[in-house]
Amino acid sequence: MSNVETKKELSPEQPALPAGRREELINALKARFEKNMNRHKGLEWAKVQAKLDANAGKLWSLYEMERTGGEPDVVGRDSKTGEYIFYDCCAESPKGRRSVCYDREALESRKEHKPENNAIDMAAAMGIELLSEEQYRELQKLGKFDTKTSSWVKTPSDIRKLGGAIFADFRYGNVFVSHNGAESYYAVRAFRGSLRV
Repeated sequence: MSNVETKKELSPEQPALPAGRREELINALKARFEKNMNRHKGLEWAKVQAKLDANAGKLWSLYEMERTGGEPDVVGRDSKTGEYIFYDCCAESPKGRRSVCYDREALESRKEHKPENNAIDMAAAMGIELLSEEQYRELQKLGKFDTKTSSWVKTPSDIRKLGGAIFADFRYGNVFVSHNGAESYYAVRAFRGSLRV
């Protein structure tokens, strides 16, 4: 599935969070931001929160990232757009998104033992995008992630057309990118997402 197709699926209007959940999420995001300043040197929480306050739909997407175990955190800011960039920063692939194949086509191709969902549709429903291989490598510069698990990453269309999908993990001090049939799924593989606010 191409970038363009994925973006079309993203819902522009997400529901607003109830006040209690919103406050819990903001507090969790702030605590994580302050605890991990190495991920976002030179950025200030007050400015991030101002952006969040102005974007209820994005806050909902961050809630979904948090609810499924992603532990989202700011990893940068786009100097052209002013958007803050969040990635899932949990140590291992998000528990609430594991055992999924790559996309709907892969899910429908399975004759038996189908997983409950697929990474592309889950990400679209959450209003986020899968990390690309480049973004995954950027994330790994901020810590050690997926040392026991792996994460699907955005797969180039030429690989996907041939039935494959790519995933990445961190082993032996290095990032490894490998492949599987897009219909495969494992209890230790999920996906990591990104969100711009």
